[in-house]
Amino acid sequence: MQDCKDLDILTVTTTVGSAADAQALAREILARRLAACVQVEEGLTSFYRWEGRLCEDAEVRLTIKTVPACVERLQALFGEKHPYEVPQFVAWRGEGSPGYSDWLKAETS
Repeated sequence: MQDCKDLDILTVTTTVGSAADAQALAREILARRLAACVQVEEGLTSFYRWEGRLCEDAEVRLTIKTVPACVERLQALFGEKHPYEVPQFVAWRGEGSPGYSDWLKAETS
């Protein structure tokens, strides 16, 4: 039986302003082996307050499937490559099936 820690996965979400930005960021994340999978979801509208004004913008969400050991390097990549001044970085831990967790670990470094 696997230890529960062996099954830990991390899901991170962020948004960008275009499909091209999302694809570029997804490719960079995968090239650096910071995730096993990045899902890109278009068609979102975000309503938010920025610098004292209300904003409404089309956005693209990235859902990043990784392992907890990659979180610091993923945050550093966001600081370097994310197109937003203050990128969304929302992460939560979960437990994957043994096969899925093993795949995530094998695809990340």
